[in-house]
Amino acid sequence: MEAYILSFERGGRSQREWYTILEIPNVDTASKAASFIGRKVVLSLSERKSFRGKIVRIHGRRGRLLARFRKPLPGQALGTKVKIL
Repeated sequence: MEAYILSFERGGRSQREWYTILEIPNVDTASKAASFIGRKVVLSLSERKSFRGKIVRIHGRRGRLLARFRKPLPGQALGTKVKIL
């Protein structure tokens, strides 16, 4: 299964590069998105660069998810696909 990275988690004056907001196609409610909590996420930018993370919680009511990665993601990761294991 695949998801898209929409943006980083943001506050009033800060941006958290470890946390990203994910959107899964055909998942549009919070109850559908709740089944993905706890699953692993892998982002592969190249053969050598891969980032691993975990889906932590729901973000809002439209079925978006918040994932926490082990290392902070670069800005080039926005808009790319991630694999949900």
